[in-house]
Amino acid sequence: MPVNIDMAKAKNIHRENIRYFREEKFKTLDIEFNKALETGASTTDIVAKKQALRDAPADSAIEAATTDDELKTQWNTDLLGSSPYS
Repeated sequence: MPVNIDMAKAKNIHRENIRYFREEKFKTLDIEFNKALETGASTTDIVAKKQALRDAPADSAIEAATTDDELKTQWNTDLLGSSPYS
């Protein structure tokens, strides 16, 4: 018998997973940002990465997903690291 997935809840859980996994990434980027400021290096790439992390929970692919498999494949490993779903 197939299991019915509440996609609204699954999407919210997915967003919470993103928020959880990005916390450590923010900490690392904050350190990199401060080091760049201290040395006068460019912060452009760091700022862009931080913005991508902020934007990740609002990714339109989350809302567009109609199955749990589609939602799982939406995980951005380049940005967030290994998927918690594998």
